Amino acid sequence: MPDDRRIRHRTVGAEIAETLATARGWLRDAACLGEDPELFFPLVERETDAQVARARAVCRRCRVLLACRSWAVEQGEDAGIWGATTARQRRAISRETRGGIGRRSAS
Repeated sequence: MPDDRRIRHRTVGAEIAETLATARGWLRDAACLGEDPELFFPLVERETDAQVARARAVCRRCRVLLACRSWAVEQGEDAGIWGATTARQRRAISRETRGGIGRRSAS
């Protein structure tokens, strides 16, 4: 019986390939384009994981890091390393952003 994590991983990889095939703007300049996509989708996204650190190292040398991170937060991307952030970190950014907007509009 196939490992469900591997099936999901392949599906996510196919989604990325499709996104990249139709990419405009910042995606064309992403440092990760020449990298193995599996690097950016560890089975476990722990802050201290070596694979997460390697993926982030690629992100940190990327000139479109902030655009990538912003896109992932806006889209609610819940898998992988995007803009040097894990899904958990992006959820925190999203909560913080929504909270900040709500506080401002309430004033």
